Amino acid sequence: MSQEFLSAVFGWMAVLNVAVLLFTTLMMLLLQDQIADIHGRIFQMERPDVKRAYFRYLANYKVLTLIFCIVPWLALQLA
Repeated sequence: MSQEFLSAVFGWMAVLNVAVLLFTTLMMLLLQDQIADIHGRIFQMERPDVKRAYFRYLANYKVLTLIFCIVPWLALQLA
């Protein structure tokens, strides 16, 4: 595999993951109460616990996207 191919793969992977992260964040901000009620009933959790779980999910997704998509793409761009 060439460096250009890997750079393209990591670049598109980063774009797609950032798009998913932005969409998820937007939906959680706009529909926070409705989603929290549904997930609270499904998983038998209180609303503050559901919101904490949302924050943890978004934080973990952001860190994983940064580590596994954006950093390799940047490394390939600098090489």
